[in-house]
Amino acid sequence: MNKLSLEQRTAVVKALIEGNSIRATVRMTGAAKNTVVKLLSDLGEACYRYQLQTLRRLDIRRVQVDEIWSYCYAKAANVPAERKGEFGVGDVWTYVALDPQTKLVACYHIGRRSTADATIFLQDLAARLKNRVQLTTDGFSPYITAVANTFGENVDFAQLVKMYAPEGGRTPERRYSPAVCTGAKPTPIVGNPDPKHISTSFVERQNLTMRMHMRRFTRLTNGFSKKIENLAAAVALHFMWYNFGRVHQTHGFTPAFAAGLSDHRWTVEEIVGLLDSQRDSN
Repeated sequence: MNKLSLEQRTAVVKALIEGNSIRATVRMTGAAKNTVVKLLSDLGEACYRYQLQTLRRLDIRRVQVDEIWSYCYAKAANVPAERKGEFGVGDVWTYVALDPQTKLVACYHIGRRSTADATIFLQDLAARLKNRVQLTTDGFSPYITAVANTFGENVDFAQLVKMYAPEGGRTPERRYSPAVCTGAKPTPIVGNPDPKHISTSFVERQNLTMRMHMRRFTRLTNGFSKKIENLAAAVALHFMWYNFGRVHQTHGFTPAFAAGLSDHRWTVEEIVGLLDSQRDSN
């Protein structure tokens, strides 16, 4: 990676953040595969550390939470018997917390779909907040325990429980389509959540953004992560670009600028520059 110029590293990162796979990035930039993977790993770590330090005392009032599925190494049904139950092999879930006003992703967590991981995720979220917030999640029941263990009564918490039509009558050509949502039931759990803001629409839209800009989240392809470390690096880079470099069409600013965390739109070169900042700090 040290042999790449800033211009070459920038070209590689631009390809990655636009949703290209590792091999496609190699073809587009001429960089070696191992070089691209090493750059992704190192820059992902730098992006993770920067956001861990910067996304603090967030002055936001509402948070929407959702989880998105992906897999590493192999799909769960194809995991060898000797590796079943090993984290990072098979199903992996990425939890995302989003401010619907600024569109800032306040934090994320990569783990299992469990009470323990939901609690770790919400503990991280709570530590970043400056104010009491209204929190909306989907109907994943472990959130109720996780919120109680993390926020206690210091939150206005509601779940949006969606109802789906039975899948028994689905025709073969609709086998890969999501089930039809027949309704959603806003369910206040703690505090006094405002009914008109009990929604997960914006964070669910973020799922599409993730699938479009990270090849390893695209459905029904072979572009999956082979190692959990590569997935974590790709997610950290994605959210660094999403928060600080990508202008959101809704308000015309980057989410970090809208949230008062940055005074300008970051370029890809500046994000790549986090590598040098991390080396200097070490």
